[in-house]
Amino acid sequence: MRSATSVGANYREANEKLSKKDFLHRIKISRKECKETTYWIELIINNNQQLAKKIESLLNESIELRKILSTIIDKSK
Repeated sequence: MRSATSVGANYREANEKLSKKDFLHRIKISRKECKETTYWIELIINNNQQLAKKIESLLNESIELRKILSTIIDKSK
């Protein structure tokens, strides 16, 4: 829960950027937290088949969000 909510919080902070460097730093933190969220969701899926079907969409969403954040980073350099 903590890593998932950190993604959005850091993204908001990035939009209140003080500089381009600050923006990139915050977006990179968001991507890092997104990777951690993906990890935790994968652990849940691998260890609880009942929850797996319910949260598989969350896994896909976290992967897509990570790709979006990576694209933002690449295009902002």
